[in-house]
Amino acid sequence: MKKIKSALILALFLTTIFSFAQQPPMKPKIKITGKVIEKVSKQPLEYATITFLLPNNPKPVAGGITNPKGEFDIEVNPGVYDIKIEFISFKINEIKQKSLKTSTSLGLISLEEDANQLNEVVIRSEKTTVEIKLDKKVYNVGNDLMVKGGTVSDVLDNIPSVSVDVEGNVSLRGNDNVRVLIDGKPSNAINIAEALRLIPADAIEKVEVITNPSARYDAEGGGGLLNIILKKGKNQGLNGTFIASTGYPETYGLSGNLNYKSKNFNLFTTQGYSNRNSPGSSITNSEYLNSDNSTRNYIYENRENERNNKGYNGNFGIELYLNESTSWTNSLNYRKSNGDNVDNVLQNYYDSGFNYDYTRNRINDEISDSENVEFATNFMKKFKRDGHKLTIDGSFSSNDDVNDALITDTATNSNVLKLDKTINNQNQKRNLIQMDYVLPFGKGSQFEAGYRGDFSDLVTDYQVENDGVINNNFTNTLEYKEKVNALYTQYGQKINKFSVLFGLRFEDSNIEINQLATNDYNTKKYSNFFPSAFFTYEISDQSSASVSYSRRIQRPRGRMLNPFNSLSSNINIFVGNPDLNPAFSDALDFGYIKRWEKLTFNTSLYVNKTTDVFQFARRESGAFVNGTPVIISSPINLATEYRTGFEFTLNYSPYKWWKLNGNFNLFRNETQGIFTYTDFNNNVNVQDFGNVATSWSSRITSKITLPYKIDWQTNASYNAPQTSAQGKSLGVFAANLAFSKDVLKDKGTLSFNISDVFNSRKRITENYLQGVVSSYSEMQWRQRQFSLSFTYRFNKPKNERERPRPNQNDNEGDFQG
Repeated sequence: MKKIKSALILALFLTTIFSFAQQPPMKPKIKITGKVIEKVSKQPLEYATITFLLPNNPKPVAGGITNPKGEFDIEVNPGVYDIKIEFISFKINEIKQKSLKTSTSLGLISLEEDANQLNEVVIRSEKTTVEIKLDKKVYNVGNDLMVKGGTVSDVLDNIPSVSVDVEGNVSLRGNDNVRVLIDGKPSNAINIAEALRLIPADAIEKVEVITNPSARYDAEGGGGLLNIILKKGKNQGLNGTFIASTGYPETYGLSGNLNYKSKNFNLFTTQGYSNRNSPGSSITNSEYLNSDNSTRNYIYENRENERNNKGYNGNFGIELYLNESTSWTNSLNYRKSNGDNVDNVLQNYYDSGFNYDYTRNRINDEISDSENVEFATNFMKKFKRDGHKLTIDGSFSSNDDVNDALITDTATNSNVLKLDKTINNQNQKRNLIQMDYVLPFGKGSQFEAGYRGDFSDLVTDYQVENDGVINNNFTNTLEYKEKVNALYTQYGQKINKFSVLFGLRFEDSNIEINQLATNDYNTKKYSNFFPSAFFTYEISDQSSASVSYSRRIQRPRGRMLNPFNSLSSNINIFVGNPDLNPAFSDALDFGYIKRWEKLTFNTSLYVNKTTDVFQFARRESGAFVNGTPVIISSPINLATEYRTGFEFTLNYSPYKWWKLNGNFNLFRNETQGIFTYTDFNNNVNVQDFGNVATSWSSRITSKITLPYKIDWQTNASYNAPQTSAQGKSLGVFAANLAFSKDVLKDKGTLSFNISDVFNSRKRITENYLQGVVSSYSEMQWRQRQFSLSFTYRFNKPKNERERPRPNQNDNEGDFQG
């Protein structure tokens, strides 16, 4: 056996020697060097592709990519070549018939951003964190130290133009009528604010801020859209990131993302677990009034919350490259959380002279459990012409939320113990199907069309027991069924420096709102057209101006509709309105952007008109608790709202080690409407809700690289006071700090964050209802937080610019829902 093995090795050796002897001598290779930069900023472009081709032969013979300095060094055989220099979203630079006989430097090669594909036009881009596109701004999350170890809610609260209030509600440019998308699809969560607190920040790649969406997007959201793009991984081979975090008040988490990419497929996963303790508090000091506005009595309410939530978020996915032009991606996402919230309410009662009477103590011990499963699929076919493609998407999800609460009620003037029990079970099933077709034709022209079907079914079972007896006044099963079918088309063209994009979307809505306990069935059907138009003019390489228009809709859902919702307080109760109609908005936006070497200035003037706008009205219910009237707060459709504003964003890099970002938004709201209702005494009350409110908000972020390569980031925000028809909200200032240091040869990063440095992030309001109540309240959802996180990367350089597959554009977020 050994002799046979030796003979085979000898034969193989002789064959190899003979083969080399038959080949002609190889010419020594030469080195071709150069540097690729962005034309306007002169910044180097990392991961630009350089390809060498023989004339009249499309098959590459050599090539490479640029390093972080934009430089390349490629060996080729002497000869005549066509050289192609490419970078995503930039125009291709070609050098034809280049004779290369000796080692040669091609010098500086400038690439200019490409504005031909109107749906993905990059007007200007900043390599650091923000890209300004025709119809959106894209913020890359990886460079933001503030969100390390945080959640999606923390990410959004650090983005210019976006704010998140103390209860997790998102607003854009001061408008809370915002649609939140995840990977271009509406979130399948029942409570979007809670869902944003469950997804770890480390799972996010970027956030798209779309203040005036085109017809390709869902028409929902009069104030605009926020599209959260999750990480999927695009690098070749096996690579990933792991993050561990801890903090005070007690919180800790572990998350990671992995991907393995080969020529034929890409496997990716994101896993995260968190245990968060979020203590909060609130006060409500109320002066109750007689009909002549004299004082009846006082109630000062203090509330302490101890929220603890354990959550898991995980997804698995595979992208199959069926051929060079066809891919099919499938992913499964699973989220589960459970928590408890002890809500301790002390109500101190005083008489009309503010003499202490007695104290009432309500303890609301709530346990919650949530489970969400979603399967998503995407099929993409690209045709020969660049930008010509067909995409088909589907999303199928189920979400269960269970909330049980036991409320004990005691008073110092009574020996009676009252027990209330509430059960709030919600189940939602949602199916989403979409198809988009894009056809470029001619020079700088593009046609697009698509269909979207969104079908959801939400059942809310709410039950209240008082001392073991079901209270029918607060018990009901609400069915909400929504079917929306949409068709859209849009056409865009670029002529020299002028770009236009016209679109029209049609949506047919069929909505059922059924209250099973009262046998109240309500069906609402309506069909609407939503036009959009965008005009952009490139004044120069450094500046451009734009004007855009779109029509939007806001459909009432969930808590807004359910008349049986919460019994946390027995004297201040929120009641939904099942008869709410959708609100419609017309939005007009004028934009301008100017870029200098170290400064980018982006501004917009906007006007929104909304009809049937939602407003919250407070009134007496007719019920009393120990002589104190129960006040109901409920949403209503109230006439028309006019919103005008001016916003600007500055990105300034005075030095390589210092970057500044500032945002300022000034807006004016004018509400026109009369609120008419019949009170519990059958008296008709008319209240003028006409109101004019002017307010503003600002945010500034500073990032400095200190000695020893320590990064220091600070941001501060201020939301100015704002009035409403029944009161006003006071100004809120908040600041955050973060420090980070790379370790382990840049494979690891240590980060330390302080959220809400001055513990000042509170919602402070003053409300007045003539002849009923005057109140002052402060609400803090989460107190100041300290956190420490450690990030470890393998086979993945820090702040890399991930390179897409050759001949394939970056299509994340194409499913614009």
